[in-house]
Amino acid sequence: MIDPRRLFSLLLMPVLPEGQARPTPLHVLSSKATQEVLERLCADHQRSTGQPVHPESIGGVDAARRVRSGEPLEVVVLAAATIDALIAEGHLLEGSRVDLVRSGIAVAVQAGAARPALGSAEQVRAAVLAAPSLSYSTGPSGVYLEQLFTRWGIFDSIRPRIVQAPPGVPVGKLVAQGDAALGFQQYAELIRLPGIDLLGPLPADIQLITTFSAGLSVHCRRPDVARALLRDLAGPQAEAVKLDCGMEGVPQGSGFTAS
Repeated sequence: MIDPRRLFSLLLMPVLPEGQARPTPLHVLSSKATQEVLERLCADHQRSTGQPVHPESIGGVDAARRVRSGEPLEVVVLAAATIDALIAEGHLLEGSRVDLVRSGIAVAVQAGAARPALGSAEQVRAAVLAAPSLSYSTGPSGVYLEQLFTRWGIFDSIRPRIVQAPPGVPVGKLVAQGDAALGFQQYAELIRLPGIDLLGPLPADIQLITTFSAGLSVHCRRPDVARALLRDLAGPQAEAVKLDCGMEGVPQGSGFTAS
């Protein structure tokens, strides 16, 4: 069965004159954190340019593994630190990083459940200690939270109650199912999920803002086509979609090399 998102991408393709070859879709591999924003912005680019784009979103750990395996990919969108590592390792083109969006960590409980106070770092710490179970992702937010809990001196005591979300599985799904009482993940990954109550972002003094960036694979055979897409993804016209998806754009300067 054809993937519904793939079908949607095909339906956006313009009707071409008889005998004119249709462009090959540009493949964009990303983590789940940027799935919605990329699907919408890639569709906009396809409508305006006629260049088909096929965005594929999987767990960030699995996406990086595929890049490192040497798979002939074209465009990769992951956390900026991962993009930098993949460039340093020779899997992505030097100088190809383009910063696209920023996102913070939010907290959720099952719909209708008690809503703990989270207005300060101390309240978040108390809520974590009181939760019968909690979950976070294997991505940048999860790595940061483990460091935060360790700094607070509570990680060892809460470790048995942590429900680790497998790569590509939304933390919010575990919360909605009742498998975790308290869930932490990128705001953009929680705002559309049914069955949860979104309590809001972490307090500013313990918040982590993750930048998600794009890079071109060393196997990309159409760098000019890929860079045209990245210019659209990073351009000011994309800001409204980014905000609607729970993210914000990145002021262009360092990290923008799609020209």
